[in-house]
Amino acid sequence: MKIAIVVQRYGAEISGGAELHARYIAELLAARMAVRVFTTCARDYLSWRNEYPPGSGEVNGVPVERFLVTRERDAEAFGHASRRVFGRVHTAQEEIEWLWRQGPVCPTLVARLRRVAGQFDFVLLFSLRYFPTYYGARAAAERAILVPTAEREAAVALGIFQPVLRGVRGIMYNSLEERAMLQALAANEEVPGVVVGVGSRIPAEVAPARARQKFGLAHPFLLYVGRIDPNKGCAELFDSFIRYSSSSTEPLDLVLVGSAAMDVPAHPRIRHLGFVSDEDKFDVLAAAVALVVPSFFESLSMVALEAWALGRPVVANKRCDVLVGQCLRSNAGLYYGDALEFASVLDSLATEPSMTEALGRNGREYVTRQYGWSVIERKYFEMFDRLKTAAAPRMEPPPGWFARRRPVVPAAAELLARVPAGPVMHDDSTVVGL
Repeated sequence: MKIAIVVQRYGAEISGGAELHARYIAELLAARMAVRVFTTCARDYLSWRNEYPPGSGEVNGVPVERFLVTRERDAEAFGHASRRVFGRVHTAQEEIEWLWRQGPVCPTLVARLRRVAGQFDFVLLFSLRYFPTYYGARAAAERAILVPTAEREAAVALGIFQPVLRGVRGIMYNSLEERAMLQALAANEEVPGVVVGVGSRIPAEVAPARARQKFGLAHPFLLYVGRIDPNKGCAELFDSFIRYSSSSTEPLDLVLVGSAAMDVPAHPRIRHLGFVSDEDKFDVLAAAVALVVPSFFESLSMVALEAWALGRPVVANKRCDVLVGQCLRSNAGLYYGDALEFASVLDSLATEPSMTEALGRNGREYVTRQYGWSVIERKYFEMFDRLKTAAAPRMEPPPGWFARRRPVVPAAAELLARVPAGPVMHDDSTVVGL
């Protein structure tokens, strides 16, 4: 069997998000079949600047073809386009323009995929909202399997994506909440889909004492891992933690790992370690009282799964349906809706070690049961086997010139607001539409 993987960025040093997800799946499948990755020369998702050389190469033994991005992102123009399609009635053409403004614009990748798609049994396309996935799904519709990695944000409600969600061969969802949201938007229940997510590579041994000594972590601490960004809920996290620390007698610190896109408060109980090695990250994670994920939007959160795999509980933002659902289904996490609830959660974790350890044990069992690599691999191969005999749906053609310019498309934010929200407690179907 031969599999193509399409993703907007790809590299051994790209350490998070859909791109790491794609690399893990590529390397997992490459152990049993021929895999080839089609991606861009971009390393940075904010600029899409070409940094890798174009052409063929390998990453960890997997063949990779890279194609030049034709233009970097103009942040101001992209912001203007986003406000237009998210916030008011607009045209389908304006959504297409939004897609091009977002990028990464890479027509040669799509052209190459169109020429060679027939050489592959299936084409896995990562991240619904990006140019390579949108055009790649249409170029290889009869073989396309979508991995949406979709968060609950207005972009997923754009009209241009609904035919793609209905026209691909299959969909590998990250969570029950993601599946419920996309099915409500696209009415694509007949498309074969399975909730699978992705595993992680946890070291056989971790050394929390080594992390405490190396970084001088003398007190118990709450850990944040990822880009330190207001869009990730970090401004609210800082505010809630500073309020907590001003009134609590518990010696709990906040430790941050990752690059900063905002100022980190100069506070005696807040430590920013910056970018660290994978070894250090897992050591620090194992040493933490809990991991905090303050993001409002996630499609899965790989770092939450890593925390649970190491037996550490997760503290999640109540506004993130996916994380609340994961906390409830695993019985391995707590969540907060405001500063008072945040303080209550931290006090419980700091003063009830038996509860903290029980949550951690539940998390470890949950990850083994739901996100072990053998489980992930089995779900992919079951999907491949079933799609070999399933009828291919018809991808709806894009609207014509006049239809694209009619101002009749509702604001994406309004459409998303109509979609039911909240955690989904039970998976009532392993693979639907088969």
